Amino acid sequence: MRLLKERIKKDGQVLGQDVLKVDNFLNHQVDPDLMAAMGEEFQRLFKDKKITKILTVESSGIAPAVFVGLAFHVPVVFARKHKSLTLQDNMYSATVYSYTKKVNNHISISKKFLNADDRVLVIDDFLANGQAVEGLLSIIEEAGAQLEGVGIVIEKTFQKGRELLDQRGIQVESLARIAAFEDGQVVFLDENK
Repeated sequence: MRLLKERIKKDGQVLGQDVLKVDNFLNHQVDPDLMAAMGEEFQRLFKDKKITKILTVESSGIAPAVFVGLAFHVPVVFARKHKSLTLQDNMYSATVYSYTKKVNNHISISKKFLNADDRVLVIDDFLANGQAVEGLLSIIEEAGAQLEGVGIVIEKTFQKGRELLDQRGIQVESLARIAAFEDGQVVFLDENK
């Protein structure tokens, strides 16, 4: 998606060898016009699927997921990382390792929001090592729901996440696929060197 790639080039900040900071338009401050365009693009990519729910993990996946839900006109459910007083029992849960924060998170979704009748599209902000998506897939399987695909805003192709999903035969659509970070710059997979 050209618009997203341009924004990454303009406003993204490469930190070290494997982290891309996009907090001024995706996961701290949110650009709603960009989110709306991404929602429409994911809807186009998965338009032949009979999606009934959009599923993501709090918090960075929520903004893109809401705009995808808007494009499909279906509810968005996000897995919570922390148990609240209102979420005690009747939960699906999984453990997810956060690559950027270097901690394990326990994610949970209330059973009243996901069941065997649901056809789910997973949306997340990044695909790196695939841990967040794997956790969501575990919850989808536990609920007996059907996975329809995975939509990723930014994929780091030099990490193993995509390979894990490809091995499972899952349709994965990424709006920006990064091949490498070179000299503090983003190199997209489809760029000619």
